[in-house]
Amino acid sequence: MWAFFTNLLDTSLFAPHGICLLWEPGLIWLHVGSDALIALAYFSIPIVLTIFVMRRRDVEFGWIFWAFAIFIMACGLTHVLAIITLWVPVYGIEGIIKAITAVASVVTAAILWPLLPKLLAIPSPAQLRDTRIALLEEGRHRREAEDMLRHTQKMEAIGHLTGGVAHDFNNLLTIIIGNLEIAEHAVNDWTDASQARLKRVITSAAGGAQRAVVLTQRLLAFARRQPLDPKPVAVDQLLQGMSEFFQSTLSENIQLKIVGDAALWPIEADPSQMEAAVLNLVVNARDAMDGRGKLTIETSNACLDEAYVQQHSDVTVGQYVQIAVTDTGPGMTKEVQEHAFDPFFTTKEPGQGTGLGLSQVYGFVKQSGGHVKIYSELGEGTTIKMYLPRSHKESEEPYEIDRAVVGSSGHETIMVVEDDPEVRAYLVETLEGLNYRVRRAPNADVALSDFKRDPSPIDLLLTDIVMPGMNGRRLADEMEKRQPGLRVLFMTGYSRSAIVHQGRLDPGVSLLQKPIAQSTLAYKVRKMLDNKR
Repeated sequence: MWAFFTNLLDTSLFAPHGICLLWEPGLIWLHVGSDALIALAYFSIPIVLTIFVMRRRDVEFGWIFWAFAIFIMACGLTHVLAIITLWVPVYGIEGIIKAITAVASVVTAAILWPLLPKLLAIPSPAQLRDTRIALLEEGRHRREAEDMLRHTQKMEAIGHLTGGVAHDFNNLLTIIIGNLEIAEHAVNDWTDASQARLKRVITSAAGGAQRAVVLTQRLLAFARRQPLDPKPVAVDQLLQGMSEFFQSTLSENIQLKIVGDAALWPIEADPSQMEAAVLNLVVNARDAMDGRGKLTIETSNACLDEAYVQQHSDVTVGQYVQIAVTDTGPGMTKEVQEHAFDPFFTTKEPGQGTGLGLSQVYGFVKQSGGHVKIYSELGEGTTIKMYLPRSHKESEEPYEIDRAVVGSSGHETIMVVEDDPEVRAYLVETLEGLNYRVRRAPNADVALSDFKRDPSPIDLLLTDIVMPGMNGRRLADEMEKRQPGLRVLFMTGYSRSAIVHQGRLDPGVSLLQKPIAQSTLAYKVRKMLDNKR
């Protein structure tokens, strides 16, 4: 082996490379200059790579740069030896350097090929730019979602206030409406002149009270505190049934068009609140068109996908029924659209609107698990779309409610439990006037004590829900333990959770919403007593 390397490094048997070039100065210096420049370039590349890797220790596959630096350094040495062999025939050393370079080349290539898929997977500058844009867009959506959350929290706070006010306000309205109705019956024995005058006063007071009822209902709807009684509804059938009423609400110069869908899915919603929401949209559209234009109510099936949900954080993916109300009015500015659902926000002149119409629509749709969206451009009109979740239940046939006042034959007993003494007095007097036997109590404890003292069967328990101490729901449970099968009719001006969960009445619960008119009370009580359990 030693003899082999000695013979390999022996230069006495070889002539320098310059002899092959006939020591032609032009050729000699051409080779020297070219090899020198290539060697300098090759030696500078490892320096650059070393500085890069040292300063960017986070770079992926940094060790490849070191392998590449060794390979380039070896290539540079071969060009240095090419200059030396012009005068000194050290071909053995040159061969060893070339062999080292060959090994470095093969190893580098062997390393690079398997790594090629991973290297290709590293994002390009264009991909990084796209990712940055996507992150900025995601950040914008997050900020919008945070703004929406803050808005929802603010609305929730207003909802608590609204609900509390509505409870007391409805008690007052029950007193007003009830006593006005009693007074109206009492004046029938008076003279014609006093009777006519008093009837006008009572009618005016009743009209004002009724407007207050509507205002309270809208407040509760906006606050999402109204107890909904959802039923399967065929939307097209409901809208067709309201078409004549819509037309009478609009002026003669507004053309109404209702476009249905033969394959429209049913929904599950509170029919009366659904009618109120659509009517609010119709009235808003009428006012926007200033008495002239075209109003279109269109229904269709809709599937809201992930792409839509990512743009609207307050909705979930699923199948919905869309009700779109479109007018040909002047349209809304962006600022108006942002505040259109806010309570008491209105663009109408003072005294021409409460600013609760669209907020009532918003509250009803959200409480029903749906979504509402405004599409509007100045000069192009406005479309408001309600999306209500699809139901897989069969829709119920519409029915007309006979509100005829029907009393008792005199053998039925009702227990009235109400903490407000004036409301309780109104209820008792009304029921006694309808020939019912009435037992009364100001709270649950007194009612239970009264029943313990006199356990005679009760045909109906009529109880308020929100009371000091034990609430109406717990009272009903206790009374049913004592008298199984007892019919229970609840009353409330505002109830958060006793009989209402997720905005819906609990199954099997019957409810009277305050304020309670005599006709409504008489109808509901009679219906409860006539329906066997």
